[in-house]
Amino acid sequence: MARLVLKFGGTSVADIDRIRNVARHVKREVDAGHQVAVVVSAMSGKTNELVGWCTQASAMHDAREYDAVVASGEQVTAGLLAITLQNMGINARSWQGWQIPIRTDGAHASARIQEIDGSEIVRRFGEGQVAVIAGFQGLAPDNRIATLGRGGSDTSAVAVAAALKADRCDIYTDVDGVYTTDPRIEPKARRMARVSFEEMLEMASLGAKVLQVRSVELAMVHKVRTFVRSSFADPDAPGMGDFLNPPGTLICDEDEIVEQQVVTGIAYAKDEAQISLRRVEDQPGVAAAIFGPLADAGVNVDMIVQNVSEDGTRTDMTFTVPAGDLAKAQKVIEDAKASMRFDVVQSERGLTKVSVIGIGMRSHTGVAATAFKALAGRGINIRAITTSEIKISILIDGEYTELAVRTLHSVYGLDKA
Repeated sequence: MARLVLKFGGTSVADIDRIRNVARHVKREVDAGHQVAVVVSAMSGKTNELVGWCTQASAMHDAREYDAVVASGEQVTAGLLAITLQNMGINARSWQGWQIPIRTDGAHASARIQEIDGSEIVRRFGEGQVAVIAGFQGLAPDNRIATLGRGGSDTSAVAVAAALKADRCDIYTDVDGVYTTDPRIEPKARRMARVSFEEMLEMASLGAKVLQVRSVELAMVHKVRTFVRSSFADPDAPGMGDFLNPPGTLICDEDEIVEQQVVTGIAYAKDEAQISLRRVEDQPGVAAAIFGPLADAGVNVDMIVQNVSEDGTRTDMTFTVPAGDLAKAQKVIEDAKASMRFDVVQSERGLTKVSVIGIGMRSHTGVAATAFKALAGRGINIRAITTSEIKISILIDGEYTELAVRTLHSVYGLDKA
């Protein structure tokens, strides 16, 4: 007998028929003798509808009341799944975040989980009960519902798995695993059997939409073995009940990966914007004067390139931000022009960041050179480059996104089985 946490996303619970299919996945694990907790998202499209209602009611709404409204989507799903499981003869009970409780900080609408008391759910496991938990929510210090930000149900599931000391956390979604790149761009993309926490964290933060970044961070910190699986696969198909190697992609510690490729995957993020501050005074404290106000305004700055003039008195500072943050960033820069000490600000939209990721890069040379040569051969100009131990990110014009992804996927042999 094992202890499992199963998480089902919005498309997996989009209507009653799909909820019945989810219940069959849960029943399979219960029939195998496992203790099961299920974390659910709101039905597909419901959260957007609830957010829209809040905005219609007031553009400047109270974040605490916003949380009360948007958390209801997951509560509906949890209740419906519990009813469906009960109808199948399974002892199931729904749980809202405050009932467990999942305790968070006070940042309503973007709260972070601080503590989970799983003792009552463990006690119910002993009675053979399945816990169906509303994801995306917890209890803030003010004793009000707090939501965890978009994609927070993934984070809920991993946190619950850590609190319950689960043997595995299965994230069911509309794809059957993690691929070497986006299959919509490169049909030769392959599903990976295993990927390390570090690689998945890079892929999630660099544009891969399979898992929410914070959920991967939690899984890595607490060593929660996490499977990405498809909820649309037949629940009773051969191998679906395999405890050690079910169909999907295992996200695990690096030590569990026997054969490590140099490059694991190619990720990309569209809609990047580039900002350049020209002729900035090259003095101590200038970088802090530029990036401090941007951080305070919640602008996520990514790739930073600095060029110093020959006489050492002036510099050009270029960096990227998400296109959605460009207007906010421009206002912050204009308001702080005196302290930032630059002559001209320039900006450009429509850029893409393409990233090469792999833990094998730590011990191999020439990985970056291979990427640069391959892109040059395709006539793709590189705007900026950043690197870490296990990734290289390259900024290019957006029109070359698909060509760059396919080129890099091929040059590192990721299209070969």
